[in-house]
Order: sequence, then C-alpha cells, then structure tokens
Amino acid sequence: MSEPVPEVSIVMPAYNAAAYLEEAVRSVCRQSFPRWELIIVDDCSRDGTQALCARLAAEDARVIPIRHEVNKGPAGARQTAIDRARGRFIAFLDSDDSWHESKLARQLEFMRAHSAVLSFTQFRRVDASGQLVGRLIDVPDRLTYRDLLKHTAIATSTVMIDRDKSGPLKMTRTYYDDYALWLSVLKQGHAACGLREDMMRYRVLGGSVSRNKWKSARMVWRVYRDVERLSILQSAWCFAHYATRGLRKYATF
Repeated sequence: MSEPVPEVSIVMPAYNAAAYLEEAVRSVCRQSFPRWELIIVDDCSRDGTQALCARLAAEDARVIPIRHEVNKGPAGARQTAIDRARGRFIAFLDSDDSWHESKLARQLEFMRAHSAVLSFTQFRRVDASGQLVGRLIDVPDRLTYRDLLKHTAIATSTVMIDRDKSGPLKMTRTYYDDYALWLSVLKQGHAACGLREDMMRYRVLGGSVSRNKWKSARMVWRVYRDVERLSILQSAWCFAHYATRGLRKYATF
C-alpha cells in the first residue's frame, strides 16, 4: 500500500539552528492534525544542525531532512523545500519559532470556510529562554495586495498557502523573500485572510535581523523598487503607511 500524500507540507529553512530547532520540530510533531510533512532544509550549517535533523527524522518519518552543500540563503532553502513538497497546502515555520498544537487543524478549517488562498494568524513573542514577552499581536481580517504593500501584519511562521488557488510558488532572492512571496500571491487578485487566534510563538533574539529596524526599512524599500517595480512616488506613499504601522506595532510589541 502506498504512503498517503500529506495534505500540508511545512517549509523550514535551517542555518546553524541547533539551539532551537528541536523545539520548533516538536511543536509540529504535537499537531492535532496528523497529515503533514515537515521539510527541513539545512542550508550548509556548521553547527550540529545536520545531526539533529537526522535524529529528529529517525524519530518521525514525516520529518524530511535535506542538506545544501552550498549556502543558498533563506529564499534558496525555502524554494528547495517548496519544490520537494507534496501537499496542497504549504505552511511556513522558521527554525526558532514554534506553533500551538491546534495550529494546522484550525487554520485548515479557517481556510476552507473562507476559500482563502493565503491565511495568517495572531502570535506572541518569546525571548531566548522561551518566556512570553510583549502583547498579543493582532491581525486584520483581510489584506489585498495594495493593503499588504502598506502593512506589517503577516508573520512568516503563521502563513499557510493553498497551492491549488495560488499556482506555483517561486521565492525571490531578496532580503524579505517571504514578504515578496506574499505580494506575488496577492498580486494575482487574491486577498489574504487573518485568523484572529494566537497560534505561533515568535522568538526574538538579540542578533535577530528583524530587530534591526533601519536595515529592515531599507529592505522593504528595495522590495518596492526592485521586486514590485513601484515608482518613487508609489514607493514613498506605501512606505509612509508601512513605517507608521510598524512604529505603532513595535511601540508596544
């Protein structure tokens, strides 16, 4: 008898991720929804990531480790996982984040109820030790392409995409490859749906690139100009909204 095809394929890039990888993987293994595969792409790590991936895969056959012999960056690692994925739904989980045990079940139910091509959820931050910090990060009910150009609402590790509706997923080699992907899906005329339930823990580390706000701002600008090909005026208008929302968010984040 052939192995059943998973309904959800989970994309996880991992680079020198040994410190938190096991916690992230365990949060997947605890999911109440069982028909998933977790594709971990070790992007040529130099710590114990490769050995840890092998051990976790030996414990659960749904965990699929792949290793890059050359570092390709997050976009390359995510694309490798997407190309290997068998599921209709693609979920994203970074190697230092984790999920609530009902995340897949609730999000699938939500997406079917709303005929959603892309959905995302609320989340909370944790520090390096896993302790909750900050407030619950709320999400809007709906985002179009034009909305997302001006918004900071979608956290990568909360996203699920229905490939039957989105078509092929292609990562762009840019700093915010995830943001560029969401835009490429919504640009087709779709809307993203926000599930207003707390389903993810986002780990904030001292050296996290997302905490470097000036660099983040520059890279969002580059997405506008280099990826979306917006004019200077359009980019400035979108960036003003994006920055204002970001300041409000991080003031109490």
